[in-house]
Amino acid sequence: MGWFKRKIYPDFYNAYAETFKYTSNLLETTRFVVFDTETTGLNTKTDKILSIGCVAITNGIIDVADSFERYLIQSQFNANTVKIHGILKSGTIIKIEQREAIIQFLDYIKNAVLVAHHAAFDVAMINQALKQMDLPKLKNKVIDTGQLYKKTKYVKDQKHYSLDTLCNTYNIVMHDRHTASGDAYLTAVLFLKLSALLNAKKNRALKLRDF
Repeated sequence: MGWFKRKIYPDFYNAYAETFKYTSNLLETTRFVVFDTETTGLNTKTDKILSIGCVAITNGIIDVADSFERYLIQSQFNANTVKIHGILKSGTIIKIEQREAIIQFLDYIKNAVLVAHHAAFDVAMINQALKQMDLPKLKNKVIDTGQLYKKTKYVKDQKHYSLDTLCNTYNIVMHDRHTASGDAYLTAVLFLKLSALLNAKKNRALKLRDF
């Protein structure tokens, strides 16, 4: 009768899960990690992660010293997407295996609140990689800047507002677009601008549950 046998996870996953025992509910001390993935395509079941880029925000400040960027060895190649992200199958960029990238990613994010633009896709790609490692899904709270824009502007339509559109709306100069780290940084700037608008809308100090 092994039906209720507790699954044993590797030490790196246990260390990641352990950090959630100490999650802060105070916005001032919450560490936000804004992240983005570049992939071989848009199918979260069959496409692969090519790179992961992250930058942290603490107490309303983007901390570029607290950042993360990894390129992954490509187990499959889609030439059609190279013109978007520019990541070649070979070259001088140092790449690591997906398993090692995910281990390092979990160690980096810990219990941070994750932020991404159209976050469902990036979260699904990471969760698919975790599944391939026989691990559970991400445990982190996730904020989608696309949904946050709608909440801030009272937009109730089903339209997807691209990162380009919102960067133009808020006069955010786009550098390194379609690199994981570049898009993570642009999303971080957008997140701070939307947070300021949400703060003005609420007319009080924001709480984590407001997002």
